[in-house]
Amino acid sequence: MSVVGLDVGSQSCYIAVARAGGIETIANEFSDRCTPSVISFGSKNRTIGVAAKNQQVTHANNTVSNFKRFHGRAFSDPFIQKEKENLSYDLVPMKNGGVGIKVMYLDEEHLFSVEQITAMLLTKLKETAENNLKKPVTDCVISVPSFFTDAERRSVLDAAQIVGLNCLRLMNDMTAVALNYGIYKQDLPGLDEKPRVVVFVDMGHSAFQVSACAFNKGKLKVLGTAFDPFLGGKNFDEKLVDHFCAEFKTKYKLDAKSKVRALLRLHQECEKLKKLMSSNSTDLPLSIECFMDDTDVSAKMSRAQFEELCAELLQKIDAPLRWLMEQTQLKADDVSAVEIVGGATRIPAVKEKIAKFFGKDVSTTLNADEAVARGCALQCAILSPAFKVREFSVTDAVPFPISLVWSHDSEDTEGVHEVFGRNHAAPFSKVLTFLRSGPFELEAFYSDPQSVPYPEAKIGRFVVQNVSAQKDGEKSRVKVKVRVNSHGIFTVSTASMVEKVPAEDSEPPSVDADLEGQSQGAPENPDSEKSIQQDSSDAGTQPQVQTDGQQTSQSPPSPELTSEENKTPDADKANEKKVDQPPEAKKPKIKVVNVELPVEANLVWQLGRDLLNMYIETEGKMIMQDKLEKERNDAKNAVEECVYEFRGKLCGPYGEFVGEQDHENFLRLLTQTEDWLYEEGEDQAKQAYVDKLEELMKIGTPIKVRFQEAEERPKALEELGQRLQHYAKMAADFRDGDEKYNHIDESEMKKVEKSVNEAMEWMNDVMNAQARKSLDQDPVVRAQEIKAKIKELNSTCEPVVTQPKPKIESPKLERTPNGPNTDKKEDNLDQGKNVGADPPQQNGECYPNEKSSVSMDLD
Repeated sequence: MSVVGLDVGSQSCYIAVARAGGIETIANEFSDRCTPSVISFGSKNRTIGVAAKNQQVTHANNTVSNFKRFHGRAFSDPFIQKEKENLSYDLVPMKNGGVGIKVMYLDEEHLFSVEQITAMLLTKLKETAENNLKKPVTDCVISVPSFFTDAERRSVLDAAQIVGLNCLRLMNDMTAVALNYGIYKQDLPGLDEKPRVVVFVDMGHSAFQVSACAFNKGKLKVLGTAFDPFLGGKNFDEKLVDHFCAEFKTKYKLDAKSKVRALLRLHQECEKLKKLMSSNSTDLPLSIECFMDDTDVSAKMSRAQFEELCAELLQKIDAPLRWLMEQTQLKADDVSAVEIVGGATRIPAVKEKIAKFFGKDVSTTLNADEAVARGCALQCAILSPAFKVREFSVTDAVPFPISLVWSHDSEDTEGVHEVFGRNHAAPFSKVLTFLRSGPFELEAFYSDPQSVPYPEAKIGRFVVQNVSAQKDGEKSRVKVKVRVNSHGIFTVSTASMVEKVPAEDSEPPSVDADLEGQSQGAPENPDSEKSIQQDSSDAGTQPQVQTDGQQTSQSPPSPELTSEENKTPDADKANEKKVDQPPEAKKPKIKVVNVELPVEANLVWQLGRDLLNMYIETEGKMIMQDKLEKERNDAKNAVEECVYEFRGKLCGPYGEFVGEQDHENFLRLLTQTEDWLYEEGEDQAKQAYVDKLEELMKIGTPIKVRFQEAEERPKALEELGQRLQHYAKMAADFRDGDEKYNHIDESEMKKVEKSVNEAMEWMNDVMNAQARKSLDQDPVVRAQEIKAKIKELNSTCEPVVTQPKPKIESPKLERTPNGPNTDKKEDNLDQGKNVGADPPQQNGECYPNEKSSVSMDLD
């Protein structure tokens, strides 16, 4: 089972896997652990990652990048309209109002959604992980910015589903970084001690995020998050681009913004320059050859100039930091460390700003680029049953307050209730109880739209269906379970109606028999008590809601939204028997049952099932097309490689192994094949290349075989000759009466002699026949046949000449019972000492041709 963490960034992606007892960031086919978030479309296939980025300048209109922030947004979104102006590819509206990307693919115009584009990138990351792990990848954890709304998160989940990835959790970037930091710390305070507070700061390519986290041993709790979604490394790049565009216009009279390719090249060079200025404070040159109209351009920039240029951006760093400290009510002294990650935090001025705000040096103990991916892989390992990970609980925070609104039955006014406040613990569930006599609707929305970097405050409408009044006409109590799940997405997960039914006399009494319902009653869901845990630190100033018996009220309850604890049971009073009153008639027993109700969700952004299935099918076809194109290119490259190999070696080592006429004909065929490759054979089907390769190999293979045989055959013949000489000498020694072969039967040795003679005769014949052949003729015998002959000879002779000598028991010394052999001298003799006439023996054994005698004086 694979465990994979994916950090899908705006500019680049990283893949981390759990392997060999640790977390490892893996490399792609270019031995680079960074895979650019770029997809390029061509007439035959699509390229993704490094290969796509290399085509960004030459195929600007069909190369897609910086698309991460388009998730879950409408085409009419002001953010989309602003970004559209800076892109080299076309954005168009989809039928559902979403953002579509128009490109030329397979020589046809195609329109892809943002989910499809992200799915293509995930396909590449999945293939890279599978090639590295040598097994299929399904389960994963994917990172998202902490400020992503429900619509954006659902869009990312749809992209993962298109590829067939089972996303166990969408993890906030900063939470992943905190997990990567805390799980390895051995010196964290105990659970009953004051937690250690660490602030994590991440400035990536397109966004700035900060998070305050409290650490205890085996526990991480996110206290709060803040962000600026429009402050990142690309904004610093744009400042440089604008500066040099103005300089080139004045100096060279060139308008770089008028040509897409020139602008893309300038962007790439400015990004390199920015990185160089992080480690050099001197003036650094920027030079681009043939920038526009065959004109070379050059300029200079120093770190001081750069910081002056970006002063406005640097001023924006303080705002999210201040907002974080305000909402968490922390002071600088409460923060034990400030950890920075993200590529743009390498800019010295950014580091200085952060350090100055907190009044302490920033720490760089985490890998700035890979920390998020490693945290995601750790979370995936924790969630996977295949890995055993140190106990470490992760409690995230809700970034935006979420409220519910509903309409009353009898009034025109609406009821509003904030179910999850800002920085509320997540994942978390709550149970709300409504009094209703028919179906009703709940609408979820963000309570503070100004703080949400998304134009739509609504999350979705949820219709609770099949609600009816009780048989006695009373309103039904409807329990609605709302939840912020592990992906950070708000849902109305379940709804149930409390129904009263008469109990049979034979039935045992039920704990739910009370008409009003006891507050200690069992939750309607087995995991409710586990998922609904709220203490005073989490409650904040929330209105009264039903949280499975836990009351968190600090304001009067709404008449429509009641807590079970608010209702005082009258069962005890009803059951009391008073002495001064006659006994009342026996009341029928009532049983309370929970009836599950269907909930219809109408979300702000959700792909329909049919559309999602179509995207899955389209992605499958594109993957197959990429595979076929790769096989076609491999076949073409094989032909080209064959041409170059034989042409080079025909004038070298292969020259003497081919006849003069064949040499000329083969060279002519190689030239013709090369010309065909670069003309009409430039774009042919795979089979055409396979046929060409077979035509070349039909002539080239015999030449190659002759060359290889000329090298291997002498070595094989030499080895055969050595074996023959070895066995022939053993046979001669046997005939000469050598004692070490006396144990071998003569008939066995005759078999050895026969095999040696036959092999000798065969070797002489093939050597004589081969000597009469020229090098440009096929060999009489091949090295493989000689090796087979050696194997045959060894199998016949080796068992005979190496058979062991038979063992002979050594004579035992017996004591005479009545003899005078009880002295110490005789004991020594009995132990094998003082033996006078024994010949040398091996391992205490005697052989038939050796005489063994023991001389002892027992008198």
